[in-house]
Amino acid sequence: MTSRTKSQWRTAILASRREMDADTRAAEADALAAAAREIGVTLGADATVCAYVPVGREPGSVAMLDALAGVVGRVLLPVAREPGPLEWAPYRGADALVTAPYGLKEPAPPFLPPDVVAEAALLLVPALAVDRRGVRLGRGAGFYDRTLALASGPRLVAVVRDTEFVDELPEDPHDVRMREVLTPRGGLRTLE
Repeated sequence: MTSRTKSQWRTAILASRREMDADTRAAEADALAAAAREIGVTLGADATVCAYVPVGREPGSVAMLDALAGVVGRVLLPVAREPGPLEWAPYRGADALVTAPYGLKEPAPPFLPPDVVAEAALLLVPALAVDRRGVRLGRGAGFYDRTLALASGPRLVAVVRDTEFVDELPEDPHDVRMREVLTPRGGLRTLE
């Protein structure tokens, strides 16, 4: 069992992300965009994918969203309001993103209800870390935990850096396990 608490994991990962240089982040973002495009191609032109706009030093980039949007029917992005599960809105390009609460970038209204996640073939979920069992470590606000409870059908894919794919994380009863992980070097992998 892991000896670190979730708070200790968050502190360590956020510190590591702050130390990463811009060239490495850019190379990882390019790799994730290419992988996302490949995944989208396998899903098909009619598929809906729920993704996210990376903020700060989160893995990925808007190029990942553009790559998906070029090969699937619809890319939905989260809209975070309090409290409860995330709402969603269609991605209409980087220029259509607006500044939102919590330091996020989101599509402008109109918004779709939280249960639209059930229509998605795939959810790309931001994470600070994920373990080999699929336990995901988020930032602790619970938006995704409440949302993922509505997403029984879609493939759940945590997006992390290769070093953030770890052996074991602490798990709470409300945590929804990921089924797959996407990393820049390792690509898409199925979890235990």
